[in-house]
Amino acid sequence: MPPAIPGFTYHRVPVADGVSLNAAVSGSGSPIVLLHGFPQTHLMWRHVAADLAADHTVICPDLRGYGASDKPAETDGSAYAKRTMAADVVALADALGHDRFALAGHDRGALVAFRAGLDHPDTITHLACLDVLPTLDMWDVMHGVTAAVGFHLYLMAQPPGLPEQLIAAAPDAFFGHFLDLWTNDPQAIPADIRTAYLDACRAAIPSIVADYRASAGLDLAHDRADRDADNPLRMPVAVLQQDWGAALGFDAAALWRAWAPDLRHSTVTCGHFMAEEAPAMVARTLRDLVAAG
Repeated sequence: MPPAIPGFTYHRVPVADGVSLNAAVSGSGSPIVLLHGFPQTHLMWRHVAADLAADHTVICPDLRGYGASDKPAETDGSAYAKRTMAADVVALADALGHDRFALAGHDRGALVAFRAGLDHPDTITHLACLDVLPTLDMWDVMHGVTAAVGFHLYLMAQPPGLPEQLIAAAPDAFFGHFLDLWTNDPQAIPADIRTAYLDACRAAIPSIVADYRASAGLDLAHDRADRDADNPLRMPVAVLQQDWGAALGFDAAALWRAWAPDLRHSTVTCGHFMAEEAPAMVARTLRDLVAAG
């Protein structure tokens, strides 16, 4: 059995035709949904979730295509669009009795959270995004050899076939590369959790690639449509980021402020996996966001 978040109850919740999400739930009080990133599962929130559950209802799902959630086949490019995945999250919370909730996401989960905030402004009360830029801005800031840091974005944006074949040839090396490269504190991801991440990713290569491929397709189109329509995030927003702007030559806070007029932006010194490396800081940021809004 893979690891679980101690004290949390696990549910399998239908959210769309043929798609159910695996979700860990605990606590009481105002609800907060936590969305994981790549190459992880809901387990990345284990420390933050246990902290927040003291005074919030905390819901930690595996995104569609990841972990123990369903992995529908991609047919028309929309199955893993962030709009579709955001609708899953809203349906999950509703099924658990919450028509309004705070939402936090890390990495890929932050892109789902961002889309949920734009598509469901009356449902998402507060929004936190950890260590990403919105998709439209992400592609815009990638230039020249500095873009090599995002080689996986370009690989998984290719048409179906070759990316899946290449990754499947050495999945542990591929996914493990990011677990190693993006952490400042290797002890933050102990051996049993690392094994759970690699096992989950190995079993989800087509859907993980489809998630990334969508960010060079429909996700980009949806972001551009909202930018053109001057449709910003209407709720209080907190963003925690490493200082990628210094390396790639952009002002992260300014990019985010164009989307989020009510913005709290902080640059962190920990690694990418901040919910595991600095859980107290992340939990405090989420509590402060909800309390201030």
